[in-house]
Amino acid sequence: MMQGRVSRGRASPRARSRLRADLTLLAFIGVLLFTAIAAGGMSLYQQFYSPSAFVQRYLDLLATGRSGEALKVPGVSLDLAVLQDAGIDPGASEALLRRAALAPLSDVKVTAEKQDGEVHEITVGYRAAGVKGSSTFRIAQDGWVGVTPNWRFTRSPLAEIELTVLGSDVFAVNGFTVDRRQVSVDGAEAAPLDPLHLLVFTPGVYSVTVDTAISATRGVSVLADTALARTPIEVQAEPTDKFVKVVQEQVENFLTECATQEVLQPTRCPFGLQVHNRLAPDTVPKWSIIRQPTIAVVPDGADWAVPATEAVAHIEVQIQSLFDGSVRTVSEDVPFRVNGTITVLPDGSVSIRVGSPEGEGSAVEG
Repeated sequence: MMQGRVSRGRASPRARSRLRADLTLLAFIGVLLFTAIAAGGMSLYQQFYSPSAFVQRYLDLLATGRSGEALKVPGVSLDLAVLQDAGIDPGASEALLRRAALAPLSDVKVTAEKQDGEVHEITVGYRAAGVKGSSTFRIAQDGWVGVTPNWRFTRSPLAEIELTVLGSDVFAVNGFTVDRRQVSVDGAEAAPLDPLHLLVFTPGVYSVTVDTAISATRGVSVLADTALARTPIEVQAEPTDKFVKVVQEQVENFLTECATQEVLQPTRCPFGLQVHNRLAPDTVPKWSIIRQPTIAVVPDGADWAVPATEAVAHIEVQIQSLFDGSVRTVSEDVPFRVNGTITVLPDGSVSIRVGSPEGEGSAVEG
């Protein structure tokens, strides 16, 4: 019986070349796939998990008015110790940390990134209520969630406005109405000249206006663009036409009432007549106001003042001479000047004190 023998031949050069080509192609595809995955991962990191993405999300919350969520971003809220260390008034009010007090924020774009050790400095450009601005935020890693990093502000993006409003206890910030007594640590006892300390988000434009029956102003705006900075603002309200009209009427009524007094020197009034003789028997002086003053109202610290202005009273009276007893009729115009002070009372009413620059009589009208 004959046994056959099977021999194994070596692969041909062509087969080996084809194998190398296939392996090279697979390696190339693997490299491309790895590169794509790495690029996608980097893109996801930059878009969702990077320090700049963290800042972008915070600014997006402000831009969409989600102030409550913005306050929950790690590193935003401040405790008393941090406030004091940063130079922010520890009694600063949080009244403006709300949607109603936020101005529009748009065109947000990260313009620069810099790393200093574990801290990342992210610079962002934007438009706040149409005002172009730039702010830099300091970010550090705050642990991990799985394979993705958490971040926090190492310096809170809150800031303080130190606001003094003269001429009104009620004002508005970006249209949000505020009463001095509601945001001051002194409450109802808040002094009009004491500044109010108000926490605000950065970045943001804050416009302070006054629009009451007594006073108004076009307002003052400030861009809060620096974290934990204190920005002083002083707003001087001006009297409204309605307020000036009311004061004019009150002063006229007061002077008219003064003129009903049948004496030479009406009590607590800014006009009178001095004589060296005496009234004739059975006669009394008759006063009238023939020219009322034209009243102006000007700011006077936290209150208001009436600058000195001219007026004219008229008197009809009979005077008897002490020398010879003769009687003469006096019909005389008596020029005088009026000024005054106006105080706004806690209930919103005003107290007007009318007098003369020479101190010749005064009165209080409510």
